[in-house]
Amino acid sequence: MGVSYKKLWMLIIEKDLKKSQVRQMANVSASTFSKMSKNEYVALDILVRLCIALDCELSDIVEIVR
Repeated sequence: MGVSYKKLWMLIIEKDLKKSQVRQMANVSASTFSKMSKNEYVALDILVRLCIALDCELSDIVEIVR
């Protein structure tokens, strides 16, 4: 079982934002975004900060891959 952040990347595109803008808005490091681009696990507080910055729910940015 793993995770996919494909929904996050799609949401960023839909909102016409750049990854660097989102990183700044949510105070997330480049190395964390790099992990996410490889669908690696990141801490829940990071996902919550992204949700707050993007005004969305957790299910809008991450999904469980079985």
